[in-house]
Amino acid sequence: MAVINSTLRMHYVEAGDGEKVIVLIHGFPQTWWEWRFVIPVLVNHGFRVIAIDYRGTGDSWRPADGYDKRTMASDIYSLLTDHLKIQIPVVLIGHDIGLMIAYAYAQEYRRSVSQLVVIDAPLPGTEVFDKIRTDHRVWHFAFHNVRDLPEMLISGRERQYLQYFFNYRIYNTAAITEIDMDIFSQAYSAAGAIKAGLEVYRAFDQDILDNKESMAKNGKLSIPVLAVGGEMSTSGPFMKEMMEEVADNVVSIRVPKTAHWVVEENPGAFIKSLLQFLN
Repeated sequence: MAVINSTLRMHYVEAGDGEKVIVLIHGFPQTWWEWRFVIPVLVNHGFRVIAIDYRGTGDSWRPADGYDKRTMASDIYSLLTDHLKIQIPVVLIGHDIGLMIAYAYAQEYRRSVSQLVVIDAPLPGTEVFDKIRTDHRVWHFAFHNVRDLPEMLISGRERQYLQYFFNYRIYNTAAITEIDMDIFSQAYSAAGAIKAGLEVYRAFDQDILDNKESMAKNGKLSIPVLAVGGEMSTSGPFMKEMMEEVADNVVSIRVPKTAHWVVEENPGAFIKSLLQFLN
């Protein structure tokens, strides 16, 4: 656990002692546990791996605000530079909401990122985001943006809601086990956890403004970017097009036999492509 400021302590998991550092940023409704299949393989390939519970999730504290992705990126920057004393550029890998945080980090702290991997989600401020935002398959964008009502409806039914959420966007239904559901539902049943989870969606309009401002100020990213889409997901077909809006050096893959939960539905295929990109 790292103290970031007076309102936030961040939980993270660290493994390996390689010279090259990989930072993993999960999505909603998950925690660092999303990366359970990925971490040991990366460690065995000589990487130092840091998997984070971002602000509001898992064992990290749940402050009332600060869920815009620029602020959430600054949390991680403080963790890496002030607490862990990492001075070299890191590889950032983000899925879903983690994708949005990872991009904000790469824009804000350009010299601190060597490579960026973004997995299956629309990025606020892009044309693709506007296109996907109105798709009925991402109904939760609008629902989560409503104040108070989602918390009232989900409270006491966290496991049922999360189970539906996973099943609605999955291909390999064996990927999220009962043990995994126990871990995720326990995390989001904690006091204030669902509210914090929804606040990341309520910040999308601010994220749009921030990302457009960063593009106007800094231009496109120049680092290598791997855009990963699920073969059968909503975002999958648009990942390369989307990242080319904001980055100059983009390669893309579609991971077979996956929908949205790419790194859990087919971890072997994802890791193989990831290692090819990193090497």
